[in-house]
Amino acid sequence: MRIEVRGRSGLLSDPLRAYAERRLRFAVGRFASRIEKLTVRVEDVNGPRGGVDRECEIVAKLVPWGGLKVEERDLDLYLAVNRATERLGRSVAREVQRRRDLRSAIRRTREGVL
Repeated sequence: MRIEVRGRSGLLSDPLRAYAERRLRFAVGRFASRIEKLTVRVEDVNGPRGGVDRECEIVAKLVPWGGLKVEERDLDLYLAVNRATERLGRSVAREVQRRRDLRSAIRRTREGVL
């Protein structure tokens, strides 16, 4: 599982990068074999105008196909990263379960159990 953290508008600092990587490893570490790449993008959407405008977007490329994308906005970028990683963890778990269920249904169909 590769993790790539990108920042726009000069928001990405070393502590923020380390925090994002740590949160991602905690949220989806158990699915590392099923994730090829994680791309985190942080940016200040409205620039100097202020407001709830700091965004964290995470894209997960799954093995062998597919992907997931989550976005969160907040005034505090650390909170946006935290919420986005939590949502990604739940989404990856749900997708992995769907794939297990699909494989199980296909296997039962081939065996003539249905």
